[in-house]
Amino acid sequence: MWKARPEDNRPMTLSPSQPAQPASTPVAASAPSNATPPKEPARSMPETRADVGHIGKSVVIRGELTGNEDLYLDGEIEGNINLRDHKLVIGPNGKIKATITARDVVVHGRVEGNLTASDRVELKRNCTLIGDVNTQRIVIEDGAFFKGAIDIKEHKEPKTEMRKPMASAAAAGSGSGSMASGATLSASAGSQGSFLDPK
Repeated sequence: MWKARPEDNRPMTLSPSQPAQPASTPVAASAPSNATPPKEPARSMPETRADVGHIGKSVVIRGELTGNEDLYLDGEIEGNINLRDHKLVIGPNGKIKATITARDVVVHGRVEGNLTASDRVELKRNCTLIGDVNTQRIVIEDGAFFKGAIDIKEHKEPKTEMRKPMASAAAAGSGSGSMASGATLSASAGSQGSFLDPK
């Protein structure tokens, strides 16, 4: 592999009598082996980006708003918003008087109404929320105004997987009879008896 010489990296100085000549350095020979290829121009990739609806700040809606995609809402809405399995972002110009149901809700603007999010609610710095929140997780930044109640839903794990090993262990223990229960008793007695035994 060819290595770049120190002379090749020096800036070229011209004397007043010399005409300007373009420097002819071999590009392939002086390029290090770990050089990355030139980047291609950025392409928009709609196939990898999720669909996001956008409602601008000049739009006013009265009634029910439902959808099957994420939504950025910066306008005014009175009524109900139902995006059950999707994310709702309320922009800084958003003025909402509605009951909201979504997977995730991020509030930058003003909301009057109850919020139900199956996963997460974020109240950003300059937002105002007057209403109750029902969610699994909530983030309230410093400077957010919130008046209402919060009901945190418990995240429930499926318990069927935990019961199967216990059932098989119980079946194995019942086959060996008193030996399995004796092993359990002796282990617990040994661990507790160490403090009580005289030395």
